Amino acid sequence: MGPAGLYLLLFIVLAAAAPLLSASQRFDYPAVNLSTLWINNKAFLPHSVSYSDGSAVRAIVLRSPKTFYGPSFAAGFVCASPCDLFLFAVFIVYTNSGAKITMPTTGTPQVVWSANRARPVRENATLELSSDGNLVLRDADASLVWSSSSSGRSVAGMMITEVGNLVLFDQKNATLWQSFAHPTDALVPGQSLLEGMRLVASTSATNSTETQLYMTVQPDGLYAYVGSTPPQVYFSKSVNKNKTGKDATEVTFMNGSLSISVQSKQPDESHTSIQLPAANSTQYMRLESDGHLRLYEWSNADAKWAVVSDVIKLFPDDCAFPTVCGEYGICTGGQCVCPLQNNSSSSYFKPVDERKPNLGCVSLTPISCQEMQHHQLLTLTDVSYFDAGHIVVNATNGEDCKQACLKNCSCRAVMFRYGQNDSDGTCLWVTRVFSLQSIQPEIVHYNSSAYLKVQLSPSTSASNANKKKVMLGATLGAITILVLLVIAVILYVRRKKKYQELDEELDFDQIPGMTVRYTFENLRECTGDFSKKLGGGGFGTVFEGKIGEERVAVKRLEGARQGKKEFLAEVETIGSIEHINLVRLIGFCAEKSERLLVYEYVPRGSLDRWIYYRHNNAPLDWCTRHRIILDIAKGLCYLHEECRRIIAHLDIKPQNILLDENFNAKVADFGLSKLIDRDQSKVMTMMRGTPGYLAPEWLTSQITEKVDVYSFGVVVMEVICGRKNIDISLPEESVQLIKLLQKKAEDNQFIDLIDNHSEDMVLHQEEAVQLLKLAMWCLQNDSSRRPSMSSVVKVLEGSMNIETNIDCNLMNANPVMSVQHNQSTYSVPPEASILSGPR
Repeated sequence: MGPAGLYLLLFIVLAAAAPLLSASQRFDYPAVNLSTLWINNKAFLPHSVSYSDGSAVRAIVLRSPKTFYGPSFAAGFVCASPCDLFLFAVFIVYTNSGAKITMPTTGTPQVVWSANRARPVRENATLELSSDGNLVLRDADASLVWSSSSSGRSVAGMMITEVGNLVLFDQKNATLWQSFAHPTDALVPGQSLLEGMRLVASTSATNSTETQLYMTVQPDGLYAYVGSTPPQVYFSKSVNKNKTGKDATEVTFMNGSLSISVQSKQPDESHTSIQLPAANSTQYMRLESDGHLRLYEWSNADAKWAVVSDVIKLFPDDCAFPTVCGEYGICTGGQCVCPLQNNSSSSYFKPVDERKPNLGCVSLTPISCQEMQHHQLLTLTDVSYFDAGHIVVNATNGEDCKQACLKNCSCRAVMFRYGQNDSDGTCLWVTRVFSLQSIQPEIVHYNSSAYLKVQLSPSTSASNANKKKVMLGATLGAITILVLLVIAVILYVRRKKKYQELDEELDFDQIPGMTVRYTFENLRECTGDFSKKLGGGGFGTVFEGKIGEERVAVKRLEGARQGKKEFLAEVETIGSIEHINLVRLIGFCAEKSERLLVYEYVPRGSLDRWIYYRHNNAPLDWCTRHRIILDIAKGLCYLHEECRRIIAHLDIKPQNILLDENFNAKVADFGLSKLIDRDQSKVMTMMRGTPGYLAPEWLTSQITEKVDVYSFGVVVMEVICGRKNIDISLPEESVQLIKLLQKKAEDNQFIDLIDNHSEDMVLHQEEAVQLLKLAMWCLQNDSSRRPSMSSVVKVLEGSMNIETNIDCNLMNANPVMSVQHNQSTYSVPPEASILSGPR
């Protein structure tokens, strides 16, 4: 064969092999290495595409589908129209066989995860996978926006997986960080939600700001809420099971179903699911601003994304969603109107926007707690509410239901729901009113009336009538006072003690708020003659009791005069306050020398028994400790910043933090609380609290709510380290944990302090170190350098960074913290209120 024949043969062989080469070669770019910097600029990122709707993507990593063309997962910068603010996100785009992003008219990018939805960045922002393995997003001005917090964890690179999970991996391809662990508002097939994870809806398709609607996994299933205090549930799908503390509930998006299961070591694993259409192409689901969870799928025939299922089904129709008609709006057949009194033309509400009735309604006269005598309930028959979770105890008829709301200013509406008998129903209580819905009792098979609280303005005629009554009352009162004065002088000596007791009782008769006043005999009976003691200290003893079907904790103060001031402070301060992270005060008793408080029962007792290992409890895992710290911060933030007057607790410590059955934390014992007017910067008070938790400014008696921030810092330190702040059983150099923290901070050896009883804590050392740094910020000697509790909450939720300029000298001239042999230097006994049992 000649040369020409050889060339021809070679050409035939290559032509035959070409399809095999193209079929085995992929043109995507799914992974990147360390020490890489990307600039959000079209010139720097060549994989940039602008779409006809004004959006754009600038891909950094991209994983093509196995079919070589179609919907592909990518990560990079993405923006909506007008394209001036960008998210670093994982998104789905359409690509051709060469991994080129195409279809700019129909295949618009679908964002399924973003790192900075609360803080978009601008042109020329940077993303860096640093040499130490940390993925860092900075804005154009170099300010830090977001970080994976993965430095020092042996990261080898970053990649996007075939199912859309952005991961940081090590040399063995093990996952060290993943976007699936930090969901935003969407799920993709194969992704799971674990207990505590949330999907939070965005404001709109072009505005990624979080709304008040979210979906989360609870121990017994999947729940959707609208945010309020407390949150209100509008959807639930539960699993019937006997769950142990080691079981884990998870919700997984699978082909054809949303699976809800309990991963248990027991053979009878509990499971339920929500059926979905089987996938014909790429799918994802998103929780959207109207509360719906919608399933989207790419249509090859139409070359666009389409909704194929509305995953959440509410009975009887879409009017059952919480924001369909905005606050106070009434939904009827999809139409929205403002409330109107039955058989009346009087109007107490107006639309937020006349042209957009779905935005809801506002009160013509705002509710005033200073004029509760002018509160009235607007009656709406055949009107129901989506949330049936707030049931008022002992209100089984409509009149009791209404009176309970009128006695508490925080109540904004009640809904009375019953079957055939209106004297036997349930009373639903809300502190914030979202969308209501008209019902047809014959369809829903129950009756319901809504009672909305409105503020009345007294008329002129009523004012004149009141003036006449006042003048007449003053005349009669003057005569009566003269007569009583003569009688009082005559009987003063013999009946002095009795009148003192009556006068004291009168004080308690005038306590405002919704708290119930019980007789001493009531509480003696409900506690079995005070037979089951839960704990003691803090001016009294706590006993377990039962009122109706509700377990309660009854605190009996010692002596007729002892603790009176603190008793009044507790009742007046928290009687009308309701927050999920504050122990609820149910009622009180004041009869002669007896002073008792009735609290909700919190079954797992106080935090100290779970972190000091006094009761042989299993070590708390990282997620539980983090949630407990966040719960404490939210409770204090509410006291400091969301009440009409600032409430300083003044005795924050583990013994005053109670845990419910799900290890949610509640702040307890307001007996030492102090009210501060918001126009006052400081308040003078005597030193009080517990040694080891007292801020340095107690020496000056110039006290603000920042003393609670300091005490909170001590508690954070103890929770992460698993020991007491002051433990004299340890060697002298280890007695004071705060001194150890200072030394380890100076040597950058925070890890040495982390509680090693739990393997899970070892796996989350980096996150634990961040909380120790947060504790140091709270422990600053200068109170002005400590964060507010709202800033602490933002740090714990990941929307704010810890102050970097922190003074490490935490023990500077602070004898309040020191351990002294002469305990008389303290204003309170060193072993303060220990109430570690359930209460």
